[in-house]
Amino acid sequence: MNYGLSGTDVLVMTPLFIVTGFALLVLVLDLFLRPEQKGALVWTSLLGVLAALLANISIAAQDGTWMQGMLRFDEISKFLNVVFLLGAGLAIMLSGEYTARQGIARGEYYCLLLFSTLGAMLMGMSADLIMLFLALETLSIPLYVLSTFFKRQPASQEAGLKYFLLGAFSSALFLYGIALVYGATGTTGLGGIFAALPQALTRAPGMLYAGLGLLIVGLGFKAAAVPFHTWVPDVYEGAPTSVTAFMAVAAKAGAFAAFLRVLSLAFPQPELAANWAPLVGLLAILTMVLGNVVAVVQLNLKRLLAYSSIAHAGYLLVALVAMQNSVTAAAATSSLLFYLFIYMLMTLGAFGVVIVAEGRGENLSLSDLSGLAARHPWLAGMLAVFMISLAGLPPTAGFFAKFYVFKAAIESGQWGFWLAIIGVLTSVISVYYYLRVVYYAVIRPAEVERPLYLSPLALTSLTLAALVVLLLGIYPAAVLAWATP
Repeated sequence: MNYGLSGTDVLVMTPLFIVTGFALLVLVLDLFLRPEQKGALVWTSLLGVLAALLANISIAAQDGTWMQGMLRFDEISKFLNVVFLLGAGLAIMLSGEYTARQGIARGEYYCLLLFSTLGAMLMGMSADLIMLFLALETLSIPLYVLSTFFKRQPASQEAGLKYFLLGAFSSALFLYGIALVYGATGTTGLGGIFAALPQALTRAPGMLYAGLGLLIVGLGFKAAAVPFHTWVPDVYEGAPTSVTAFMAVAAKAGAFAAFLRVLSLAFPQPELAANWAPLVGLLAILTMVLGNVVAVVQLNLKRLLAYSSIAHAGYLLVALVAMQNSVTAAAATSSLLFYLFIYMLMTLGAFGVVIVAEGRGENLSLSDLSGLAARHPWLAGMLAVFMISLAGLPPTAGFFAKFYVFKAAIESGQWGFWLAIIGVLTSVISVYYYLRVVYYAVIRPAEVERPLYLSPLALTSLTLAALVVLLLGIYPAAVLAWATP
């Protein structure tokens, strides 16, 4: 058997090679730069992301598996790569001035961020459980380190330790799930598992179901689904805000990319789906309810956005439940991909406003946003756009993101109908705390005049994100048509 790389293997892996190469280049370049020249790291990292994005778009989708069945490159992979790379690019643009202000502008920061992006891309392309586990660790380990980048702040050290310990525990459960699935089916390839399921359901159903359950638990941790969410508020609060912004997008999008691959490629049979769909649906209910209810009482902005992130994981889980019906599987998949794209923009935008308003070594509260509209109307307006979109209100893209998920859920059957109802009710709760942020920023007068740290790169990234959120709120078909597999 030939274990070398074919020409097609190299072609479909070009975006991965580019990200890896620029991550190493940033690390080496940092050795030769004086402190005042660290801005070059931002532009080098952005160049790498842009090159990988162009390579990803230019490659004709090869619908199949490559690297001896370890990777799958198709239109879904291309779409997910765009989400990950755009998210990384916006996060880098928001990080430039912030890392310099906070004293953490080092090459390791951008190198780790790019390697985490590489892991997320591999998760979206994985066609084998072993590759998926390696991708999960490639995504996670850099985030553990990035969470502790405030070396002299106990909260940052606590965040990194909590994230590492709970992440290692969830990885162990995920790996044990792989072992059980392999024991039941004799393979770790997602296509091979699908082919072996009829025999496995007869020969070792208990082992198969236990393995699938552990896979869901491991990915549920990364997705921040309840009850695997306990790390989120403390880690989001303690980590540098630029890291939190990237983490909120990369970890969640990577987890749902893996959910999509595993559940749609390996376990789509009606007999199996009838068992995993209620479990995922229960997780969705718990996640939507707890995330939105607890967010109501939060006064710290990063903790509020942490519970908001948990709530949005619940809405994405609803789309996974709708995938179990073969009639609505395509619509549910496209709604999930569309939601991930919009979630990336509005979450990075919301955290971006926190970044430019946050001083050194502090965590903002709602009252710290008071008078923002008087000092910087454009920034307050963008914050309002992001919050309204997170709430799922028109005329923003967040409205259509939820609409398509709930529509697919309703069409999938009675179970999906009740999930959609609960999703709508919890979205109504979310309107209160999202609009409360807008009230503080736009209406409430400032008690103390606070400085803003708005660099040209940060302003550009926030403006682009806000414009796209508004444009897709008027014409969502521009992205939805591409997200339809």
